[in-house]
Order: sequence, then structure tokens, then C-alpha cells
Amino acid sequence: MESRQRPDPRPNDTTIIARLPRTTVVISVPIPAEVPAPVRAIAVVTAAPAAAPPALPAAVLPTRATFVLTFSTGQVVSVRGSGLIGRKPLAQPDEIFDDLIRVADADRSVSKTHLEFGQHDDEFWVSDRVSGNGTVIRRPGETAEALEPGRRYVLPRGARVEIADHSFSVA
Repeated sequence: MESRQRPDPRPNDTTIIARLPRTTVVISVPIPAEVPAPVRAIAVVTAAPAAAPPALPAAVLPTRATFVLTFSTGQVVSVRGSGLIGRKPLAQPDEIFDDLIRVADADRSVSKTHLEFGQHDDEFWVSDRVSGNGTVIRRPGETAEALEPGRRYVLPRGARVEIADHSFSVA
């Protein structure tokens, strides 16, 4: 009989499952997105390349809304696009994110890569990345909801996201 259990994607993650007493937490500034993407392949061009399409006027280019994440420590981070939040967030080799937000957590209640966030149609969404202590969202006027890992949850402005012993609000 074949096992249905998936292998651990990060076997060296040493996240402590039990909640420990809170200490002072520092959240670092997002890492700039100027890190070059890995080169996948090299193409050899034997014919002249086709003419580039005309540039779109600025009014036609898609814009991304800015969301402000206010963490329980008082740290405020403005984000546009996608990103990861965790003790030591790390994108997989085939992933590219705009922001990596590091949560300094001496108690290690937050996983290395705890949460993924992004935008779709100017709405903010979050997705738990199979974290050890889970993620809970609290939308204004609704009951708390524990996130199912890997599933995206759209959040309105004013929602609160709890990542282990820490939290942030979305504005």
C-alpha cells in the first residue's frame, strides 16, 4: 500500500510547535526586488528578431494597489505585488516575489517561510505556506478563520492576520 503522506518540503525547518512567552520582536525592511532572477536557458538566434511591439501609454499599463501591513511590533511595511513573510523567508528556485519580509522571532513561533501574500484585481490575499503554528485571519465583523495551507484567502482592508505569536493588520 502506498503512503499518501507528502515529504517535508523543508526538512531543516526547526519551527517550535508549542507557543512560548513573548519577547521583543523586530521586523526588518523588505529586501529590494533587484535580486537578479536565475538564468534558465540560453537561446541562439539565427534570424533577425521581430520588431518589438509598440510601448503602451502610461494610462494603459496596469497599476498595483498599495497595501500597508502594520505588525504587532509597530513595524509598518508598504507592499505592492507579491511577497513572503517569515523568520527567514526563502522563495523556491522557480518563484519570484516583490518583497521578502523578515520577522525576527526569538521564540521561533513563526516558520521560516510562514505566509505568502499577493494581489489579484486590486484585492489583497494571503496563503499559509504549511507553517508549523498555522495562520488565522480575522475579517472585520466576522469570526476568526484558520487558514488551510496552500489556499488563497482574500482580505479586505482592516483585516487582521495572526501568524503564530505575532500579527499584522492590512490597510
